[in-house]
Amino acid sequence: MARQPEGPPPPPVVQRLRLRYAKRGRLRFTSHRDFARAFERALRRAEVPMGYSAGFSPHPKISYHGAAPTGVASEAEYLEIGLASPMDPEAVRAALDACLPPGLDIEECVPAASGTLADRIDASRWRVWLPGLDPATVDTAVVAFLAAEEISVERLTKNGRRSIDARAAVVSVAPAQDGSAEDRGRCAILDLVVRQV
Repeated sequence: MARQPEGPPPPPVVQRLRLRYAKRGRLRFTSHRDFARAFERALRRAEVPMGYSAGFSPHPKISYHGAAPTGVASEAEYLEIGLASPMDPEAVRAALDACLPPGLDIEECVPAASGTLADRIDASRWRVWLPGLDPATVDTAVVAFLAAEEISVERLTKNGRRSIDARAAVVSVAPAQDGSAEDRGRCAILDLVVRQV
């Protein structure tokens, strides 16, 4: 017979909250793992009544959706938390934001809708700066990219090289229309919408 953890089971989750957070400035170099540790520490400091998983090593009920690559700033990363007792979402946002370092900012906290976070997010919007590249050259490359039915690229995975179609994931790509002429003169700037796969 399997061993069972001692003590009562953790209380059930009674409220789920969806949070939108930003990674800015130097903290864009924070890895997802480091962010997760900082966020769990902030939950404890803010005394948020978290729901926990059952078992020998209970973990707080946190669901992350994707993670921006290390070194990439983001204005809209999402996660959901499960609470063991209800709290006002704005109070949770303010308490967590006060416990996180500047540059990791909780922008919004709302009750989570039903279903998983991954089911509700189908695309992400990116702004890409390409320093040292002539905007006119990049504009030509964008036209060629959009005209292609398939763009095959190789990706190195733990199982070796794999060919993927980069074009299939791109919903739209266009040169940025805002920003100063000085910014656009120094580098090409693209606005990109990528389908979640």
